[in-house]
Amino acid sequence: MTPRPKLATFQLPGRAPAYGLVRQDGIVELSARFADRWPTLREAIAEDRLAELCEAGAEASVDHALSAVKLLPPIPSPEKIICIGVNYPDRNEEYKDGQAAPKYPSMFIRFPRSFVGHGASLVRPKASPQLDYEGEVVIVIGKGGRHIEERDALDHIAALSLCNEGTIRDWVRHAKFNVTQGKNFDATGSLGPWIVPYEDENQIADIRLTTRVNGELRQDDRTSRMIFGFRYLISYISTFTTLVPGDVIVTGTPTGAGARFDPPKFLVPGDVIEVTAEGIGTLANDVVDEV
Repeated sequence: MTPRPKLATFQLPGRAPAYGLVRQDGIVELSARFADRWPTLREAIAEDRLAELCEAGAEASVDHALSAVKLLPPIPSPEKIICIGVNYPDRNEEYKDGQAAPKYPSMFIRFPRSFVGHGASLVRPKASPQLDYEGEVVIVIGKGGRHIEERDALDHIAALSLCNEGTIRDWVRHAKFNVTQGKNFDATGSLGPWIVPYEDENQIADIRLTTRVNGELRQDDRTSRMIFGFRYLISYISTFTTLVPGDVIVTGTPTGAGARFDPPKFLVPGDVIEVTAEGIGTLANDVVDEV
């Protein structure tokens, strides 16, 4: 199979963030060529120009070695980062509350500051040692809209990416009805390493998603088993909020998060987490303590 093109947001020492096409031989700095039209990937998505960027990058000379750049979350300052909870059947059973699969998706909002890019360190905060991992597939909205019909929903996807939706477990129950605090500590999650432009439904119908910690397989499932599929999520979310280009939807994690082991397997400094999805890539991060 021909590798799908990959677009990344990155930074070189002493320079402002840039974006480019990631190839086997390095990265082509497309923002140096197109910043007057599309300052970031978010504007290129809004104008449906990802294919044009990929074509230009494929024909250009490489500007940087991938090892020379710092990868950042691919979409800078998205208007919304919407995360879906309990979206795999075995994940629902992990809660052991005797309840059937939910009728509607659980969801919450994360702030951009709570995420770092591929290769950066996740930060275990001073407030708690209960930093946990959650590997997830991400969809990036291309065409915005409100009250989107399920039959049309996939037309609104611009690209795919990955998320380690890091969580501070004892802080998701500080209040009675929300999980916001435990989901938004600075630098506890990651997004990336890049976006892969969306082509067709076959690309997302049955993606294998895995999470490994220090090489040990912890999570392993397929998107075909999600309780709420991509079409439904886009339609449902657009019922209550207008989706706009660059919005990020984090679609849920399989069973196997650290909190569900007995005893729990929370992350500690030095751990390396790798979230991998077929056709997208691997998002890897280590862990450090907050200083």
